[in-house]
Amino acid sequence: MKNQHLKNILELNIAVMFISTSGVFGRAISLTPSITIWWRCFFATIFIGAYCWHKKYSFKIENKKDGYNLIISGFFLGTHWVTYFYSLQLSNVAIGMLSLFTYPVITALLEPLFFKSKLNKIQLLLGLLVLVGIYFLTPEMNLDNNYTKGVIWGVISAVFYSLRNILTKKNLSHFNGSKVMFYQLLVILALLWPVFFTFNFNPKTSDWAQLLGLALITTAIGHSMFVGVFKNFTISTVSIMSSIGPIFGIIFGLIFLHEIPASKTIIGGILILTTVVIEGFTSRKS
Repeated sequence: MKNQHLKNILELNIAVMFISTSGVFGRAISLTPSITIWWRCFFATIFIGAYCWHKKYSFKIENKKDGYNLIISGFFLGTHWVTYFYSLQLSNVAIGMLSLFTYPVITALLEPLFFKSKLNKIQLLLGLLVLVGIYFLTPEMNLDNNYTKGVIWGVISAVFYSLRNILTKKNLSHFNGSKVMFYQLLVILALLWPVFFTFNFNPKTSDWAQLLGLALITTAIGHSMFVGVFKNFTISTVSIMSSIGPIFGIIFGLIFLHEIPASKTIIGGILILTTVVIEGFTSRKS
């Protein structure tokens, strides 16, 4: 039993490490975020579909409720990805990932609305501490500043990520993780198809390699594993334990993009991640 728990924790951390490559890929791709996400989903659908076919997983959706939940959660996931990539393009890997990782506390605040649990005062205080952390991430409260816009898009992305994870845990945990991802990706492909009539599509040669990496490493492997561990933990616990993600992301950004976080970014990141760890300890005791 103990070995199984350690295995589940290891799988979660490996999934988070793979997902954390999104920052490097997102910064390196020159395309508009909406088009980037469409191609990401296109290639990832092929990878995940081939895996499901190889494993002989059933693609059947048993009832309309599951279908509706897949559509709604797919919309949330797509919105999260697009807004997150806008955050990355406007700022850098550190700010984009740290503003996104307000989502564990946002999840803790939203979860009582879906699972009929009580919201405690400690979580409200932690929410205020996260706001202080966001203040340090923001160079100046000026909407003309791209870093400020990056933080705002990152927090918006965090809200949609929280909603997607809560809905997936609440209504789709009986599905295999790869199957959930396959259908959520199909929903995003359908919703984002009109972007090709709105934005110019002029990819660089290097963009294709980045898109394939984003689709395979970050999405097909990372996100499928991440959804798969939902059944082993509460959604708040998953959110808290994945707080190591920005550390992975910043290390990848330092190695591959030579991005060094500013001192204020480090302070804001420490505040946010400290809040996440405190929430982890308090949730275990409750």
